[in-house]
Amino acid sequence: MSFDLHHLALVFTAYIIAAASPGPSNMRIMGVAMHQGRQSALMIAAGVVSGSLFWGSMAATGVSAILAQYAQALIILKIFGGLYLLFLAFKAGKSAMTSDEKQGRSLDAVKASGFSLYRRGLLMHLTNPKALLGWIATMTLGLGPGATPATVAVILAGCAILSVTIFCGYALVFSTAPMVRMYRHARRWIEGTLALVFSAAGMKLLLSRA
Repeated sequence: MSFDLHHLALVFTAYIIAAASPGPSNMRIMGVAMHQGRQSALMIAAGVVSGSLFWGSMAATGVSAILAQYAQALIILKIFGGLYLLFLAFKAGKSAMTSDEKQGRSLDAVKASGFSLYRRGLLMHLTNPKALLGWIATMTLGLGPGATPATVAVILAGCAILSVTIFCGYALVFSTAPMVRMYRHARRWIEGTLALVFSAAGMKLLLSRA
């Protein structure tokens, strides 16, 4: 059994660029890491990873390629995804307008459970059409007419490892003491930026015709 290492490197490079580029999921992980700490960030990252692996498995079996051909399915996904991102934008904007003292009392009173954070990350990635289409592109790039099940398995396994490395890496890096201190000093600016990012991404999904 032999694999074209140069071709695999191209596939994995394309996946790294797509997964590591700033987007709603990565921004959310970064925000939670600086806001609530490493454990919470890793839980939401685990949800994002699970969503990514789900779309990867669907793409590998060809199911997501079929879904992508049905405009209604993508429209529904875009609506749910866009509304969810606007909901996150509202929460971030509300946090940005809240004083540090009031925000601290609110955080002490309400702490999200690990499963709740995991579910948020999972939902965010499952309602992201870019994740679905990104995986279709990755699989289309990686699998030719003569592709074997072993090739599919290698690509999925490699992208799974990269997914864990990238998303959990964001959680670890942005939960370090310097990042947490930066967040505390610039919390309202960071939350405001998150609100803008989520709003732009949500409106782009809702208004996009492609």
